[in-house]
Parts: sequence; structure tokens; C-alpha cells
Amino acid sequence: MVVVVSLGVFFRYFLNSALVWYDEFASYLLVWLTFYGAVVASHRRRHIGFEVVVDRLQPQTRRIFDLIGESFVLCFQAVLLYYGWLLTRKMGDETAVSLVWVKMSWIYSVLPIAGGLMFLISLNRLIDIVSTGGSQRGDDAAWSGSSSE
Repeated sequence: MVVVVSLGVFFRYFLNSALVWYDEFASYLLVWLTFYGAVVASHRRRHIGFEVVVDRLQPQTRRIFDLIGESFVLCFQAVLLYYGWLLTRKMGDETAVSLVWVKMSWIYSVLPIAGGLMFLISLNRLIDIVSTGGSQRGDDAAWSGSSSE
């Protein structure tokens, strides 16, 4: 994306001849980077959460909250996968405005792919919570209330 935007800036300001396709293509790349970044963040457990609150719970209560939270995440990923697949199929042979060789179904395919990958990550995490207790956060001791922790 940096290369595409830099190329667009170079052509516009140094050659005084704007590229008609770079803005649209950079937007598509941003969408792809965002969704695949979300997959990586999901895998590394870097999405938004309430760790400050949940980590202070007793281990059994924490496990219940983890189970409920991961179940909601799994349902959302299933929705993203299913409706992303429907949208990708519906776009079919539509093409991008400035890049007629780029099919919009290629662009929208990031939805079911990212949704499917995050679905697998969440399913694996849910199985781990159910089967082993899911103590992924480290120790199983609840917060003692000390500010030094």
C-alpha cells in the first residue's frame, strides 16, 4: 500500500500527471490489510477486551466469562463468514471502476476468508476453554486487590 500511494504522489506532484487507479487500489489494499490484521490480532489475543476486569475474577468465574465471550465472538465470525460469502458470490463478475480487470468478488473475498480464519481461531479457543479450563492468561489466581500487581 505504501508503494502504491507513494507512486500516486510521485506521479501527481512530480510528473504532474495523476494516476486514475491508485486511490481506488490503495483503498482496497487498506481494507485487506485491516481484515488480515484483525486475523493476526485475533490469533495473538490483541483485540479489545476487559482484561482488567476479567483477570480479577476467580478462575471458575473467569472461565464462564471466557466461554460466554468466545461464544459471542464465534457467532460473529460465523455471520462474517456466511454473509461475506454471499456478498462475494453476489458481486460475481462486477469490476472495479478504474481497474476493469479487477473483479469485485476478489476484493470482497477478504470477508469470508478473514471470517473463516477468525472462526477457526475462535473455535479452537472455545474448545480449549471447554476441555482444559482455558487458563490462557497465565496464573489461575484471582486478583488480591494489591496495587503492586
